Amino acid sequence: MTVVNTPELSVWCPDALYREQSNQLAHALSIGLCEGSQCVTPFYLQYSAQGLLMGTELKELGNPIRVDFVAGANAHRRKYGGGKHQDIAKAVGVPKKPHLRLLDATAGLGRDAFVLASLGCEVTLIERNPVMYHLLQDGLERAAGHPETAGIVEHMQLILADAIEQKNQQVDVVYLDPMFPPTQKSAKVKKELRYLHHIVGYDAVGAEALLDWAFAVAKNRVVVKRPRLAPTLANRTPTLALEGKSGRFDVYVKSAF
Repeated sequence: MTVVNTPELSVWCPDALYREQSNQLAHALSIGLCEGSQCVTPFYLQYSAQGLLMGTELKELGNPIRVDFVAGANAHRRKYGGGKHQDIAKAVGVPKKPHLRLLDATAGLGRDAFVLASLGCEVTLIERNPVMYHLLQDGLERAAGHPETAGIVEHMQLILADAIEQKNQQVDVVYLDPMFPPTQKSAKVKKELRYLHHIVGYDAVGAEALLDWAFAVAKNRVVVKRPRLAPTLANRTPTLALEGKSGRFDVYVKSAF
């Protein structure tokens, strides 16, 4: 499990209404608690009426981020994203087998897992970074209380762990979206990814080991999400690749290996 970079991050509680939640989160992450009008660390976690957010004093990273499955980009994708005709659905095999047991071993902000759960998959999300885990958990709890998303998140189970340490998992599909190293074109990188680069970082060796683990766990296929022009993970040639405007899905069908 990833250790939180404590000098860089604290829980900020400017509103006494959220003091108990904030104290619990700071204790769970073993990081400091800031109260008052200012936060003393570059990054902070903060509770508000809209849920848990991650913010920063670094202007180049922009506004705070939160996990929101009810509104925003997730809601738009759920309603207008193309359903089973999306490349991600084709990559995991949803059109032929809609009720797949799928393991998302690099859950991140949970967006792809939410799409797949909305299409009928039973999705286990594994997230090893405790900060990302708590952001995801908060988003799932709020979505569970909303009528439009409650039925979807019933098919999503979140685990705080390092996926490679989960030895007894057996699922139809393993889905991987490993962190890609930051490029020189940083202005074009989405705000959320810039946050993740700072908090989660990039582990090339770990990503390759994760692919080996995925092959041992998946019964049918492994799907790896990559930037469109990026090399294949661990230089392993996929069975097929579904390419979009900015990204692609490398599909490894177990029977082909």
